[in-house]
Amino acid sequence: MKKLRNFAIVCFLLLIPQVVRAQRNSWIAAWTMSPQSSAPNPKQPLLNIENQTVRERVRISIGGSKLCIRLSNEYGSSPLLIGAATVAISTGPSGVRFETIRAVTFGGRAAVMIPAGAPALSDPIDFPVAPGAEISVSLYFPRRIATPTLHYLALKRAVISQPGDFTLAPNIENGTPTNSSISLTAIFVPAQLTQRLIVAFGDSVTDSDQSTVDADRNWPNDLIRRLEKSSDDSQVAVVNAGISGNRLLADCFMPAAGCFSASALARLERDVLSLPGVTHIILLEGLNDIGFPGAKLGADYLADPADVRTRDDIIAGYRQLISRVHARGIKIIGATITPYEGVTVPGYYSEPKEAIRQAVNKWVRTAGEFDGVIDFDAALRDPGRPSRLLPRFASKDNLHPNDAGYDAMANAINLALFK
Repeated sequence: MKKLRNFAIVCFLLLIPQVVRAQRNSWIAAWTMSPQSSAPNPKQPLLNIENQTVRERVRISIGGSKLCIRLSNEYGSSPLLIGAATVAISTGPSGVRFETIRAVTFGGRAAVMIPAGAPALSDPIDFPVAPGAEISVSLYFPRRIATPTLHYLALKRAVISQPGDFTLAPNIENGTPTNSSISLTAIFVPAQLTQRLIVAFGDSVTDSDQSTVDADRNWPNDLIRRLEKSSDDSQVAVVNAGISGNRLLADCFMPAAGCFSASALARLERDVLSLPGVTHIILLEGLNDIGFPGAKLGADYLADPADVRTRDDIIAGYRQLISRVHARGIKIIGATITPYEGVTVPGYYSEPKEAIRQAVNKWVRTAGEFDGVIDFDAALRDPGRPSRLLPRFASKDNLHPNDAGYDAMANAINLALFK
């Protein structure tokens, strides 16, 4: 017995260097933004980049001693050349603190050619940064980009430069502003053993449509602030994988609606499961599956009126996501679909659609198939008329919450779900 015990101790001691090495080389996502495709538009500056620098800002949820950035050409039809890239502490949409500027390299080189359909990870960058810091990432594009990979609803002003490489400039003068982002999809920091990562996965309510630009007033960011105030000693990262117009069961490509995204079922691997460190997913999907069929923007249907999705269709989609997430040993928390009677999009709401929403929400609350439930519907609905948002939480479109509504969503989340 003594020999067996000694053998076990030796084996454990031999494993320690491997565990330490694995931990030292691991990363966790501190910020993400899901990539989208685009349609040609001569009036959109971000779709006409050539020999220009784009400076975009992100607010990271947890800090670290180093950074690694992820760039994307996943919707590109040809190779994408990044001529130079830098990171720095932001002072606003166009400015950075000059002494904090650090060059980004890829395999030791300042430039990187990203194949069509591929992402690219940078080398680790020595860049100590605190939780909640706002970082500017400047990317120089020497050549015209035929089909850029974007995120339309960045809700943080970026700046497109005049011709030239301005990645090392403390301020980009006379730049063109945009509320969208290009190519940048994630920032990673070194992982610690106690950290957990929550991915908010959903549609425009998660992407935070109608929240105040530049204010970080959306429910994932509000959740970050709640977690920072909690008594839990371990750090919890929260990242946003929402896309406006996203559906659970079908892709969306509607230029008039700014809707360019694969379905949640199609993008789960890329936008969520591939992230380093993910431990929990909050799923808020199904709103557009119910609302799109028969709804119109101008003369165009958002989805064929005959393409009605039933309660059982949506539940089947949820079960697929649950199975795929559980296969990775990750927890998935279901959120109830928020109310939207009075929405300004014709045909988006109807009483039969409301009945489907209520039936889906009942299943989310009672089926017990998710690892937990967040009742966003209960947090936002008008008690006197449960099919619509409480007026003080509603934006002007009656579909998306306002800043106060997003805060109410974050406050409705039981933090014990992430233990």
